[in-house]
Amino acid sequence: MKQLSTFVLCLFLTISAQLEAQDDARPNIILIVAEDMGPRLGAFGDLVADTPSIDTLAANGVRYTNVFSAAGVCAPNRSALITGVYPQSMGTQQMRTSQMGYEAVPPVDVKAFPELLRRAGYATANTAKTDYQFGEPFTVWDINVGGFAAPEDLALWRHLPEDKPFFAMFNLVNTHESRLVSESTVPSDETPWLKPLLESTLAFRREHIPNVTNPDDVTVPPYYPDTPAVRQNIAQMYDNIRFIDKQTGQILVNLDADGLAGETIVIWTTDHGDGFPRAKRSIYDSGLKVPMIIRYPDGRDRGEVNWTMVSFVDVAPTILNLAGAAVPSFIQGRDFLSGEPRDFIFAGRDRMDETWDWQRAARDSRFKYIRNYMPELSYFRPLEFRDMFPIMVELWKGHSEGSLNAVQGYYFSSPRPADELYDTVADPFEVHNLAGNPDYADDLARLQKAMDAWLARVGDESQRPEAEMIEEMWPGGEQPVTAPPSVSQNGRQIILASETPGASIGYRFVPGSAGDHWQLYTGPFDIPESTRLETKAVRYGYQESKVIEFHP
Repeated sequence: MKQLSTFVLCLFLTISAQLEAQDDARPNIILIVAEDMGPRLGAFGDLVADTPSIDTLAANGVRYTNVFSAAGVCAPNRSALITGVYPQSMGTQQMRTSQMGYEAVPPVDVKAFPELLRRAGYATANTAKTDYQFGEPFTVWDINVGGFAAPEDLALWRHLPEDKPFFAMFNLVNTHESRLVSESTVPSDETPWLKPLLESTLAFRREHIPNVTNPDDVTVPPYYPDTPAVRQNIAQMYDNIRFIDKQTGQILVNLDADGLAGETIVIWTTDHGDGFPRAKRSIYDSGLKVPMIIRYPDGRDRGEVNWTMVSFVDVAPTILNLAGAAVPSFIQGRDFLSGEPRDFIFAGRDRMDETWDWQRAARDSRFKYIRNYMPELSYFRPLEFRDMFPIMVELWKGHSEGSLNAVQGYYFSSPRPADELYDTVADPFEVHNLAGNPDYADDLARLQKAMDAWLARVGDESQRPEAEMIEEMWPGGEQPVTAPPSVSQNGRQIILASETPGASIGYRFVPGSAGDHWQLYTGPFDIPESTRLETKAVRYGYQESKVIEFHP
């Protein structure tokens, strides 16, 4: 019996040691997301780009060359990135739910993957941007730094507990469309709030972003008029990219300085394609195709190029698997590192602020199919925010003067074809529609079938009026309120619950250490002596509950 007891004890200690070692082996993960930028990097073959820091990262990592956003604009696509769910599947497909005065309410089981990482024992931090379309649930991040990334925010992990692996997301905003203003850009009388933004952008640029790119060196896509203003604006984009390359370099320097590079996976990408017209807000490759780099701490696959088809809904399950966390069944993406390769990616375009549209795209490794549900509407129609930027000013001017060629003028014409098909290898700018060419009938039918199967699988909230969807999410137009947590106690152990289905619960102890943040409730816990408890709850898209105080 004594020998058996000794054996059991040794077995227990061995298993405990293995579990502890496994916990210690979990990698830190950094996700760097630049805004409004296609694969304009030296490492991805762009001869104009001056990006030494990102190129070095790529040389020490894996370059993914077939990565696509689920929408060509930030908010719908960021909802897909953070949840692994297609926007039109959960009601986040319209650009700016706030334009219609609501936050989307996703299905009850949907959670942001950083919250799932917290449940798995990670500490999480974010800087500069959320934009999820369902509010900013306080349970997603341990630390969420608002505003733009200041130099001290380029080492977010320093604000997190040292006894946990971390996930840190850096949003680099200086490639955003708004950074493409010129000195002549003037907001309309209806948008006075834009004036201070434009002035601060220009002031920042004068101080930090010199004009070094030669406009003569840039490539002008055939859907833009080749004018000095267009070339200068594209050159400005390259100058902005130089700045976020420096920010990327500083993050990596900070990681090295803290001795963490050897235990941290670094992922670099952008939130959708370029911030130019017919790129941003579109589902052409100019709006969807993005670069991605993954650098592993052990140097695996260093310098390799990977042509796997990746959708942004695949990012969440991939990171969860890298962290050793469970991937819940609501996620519609797949782990692109170990899962079955994709045959297709899918994307959508819906209402863009005040301008309506409804398009869906399916793409394989060569062909892109676009279905226009509102073909009676022209592609370019007045859109206040976009229309003040230099390239769009040139397009509207050319349209008014009748100086645009057939390719450029197409985007102002109506009706549009119900179906568009492009050979992205032979026609990378996607300007020659093959949908009516009988030689490509099989490719068209194949992609149409794939799209139909995808929509049947994930659903499409744009099949009904947005007002009807809002009424279901916010009955009577009023935002639902999350029920406050109930607190029960068994000895020193605390149990929390909320009557709102799908609510996430947070808690903290008072008094606590300075800067204490809300802990994510994952199960019963012991409350320290001489403290009281504060707790609140939130369901995504709902108002937070009131804070409940509990005195043991």
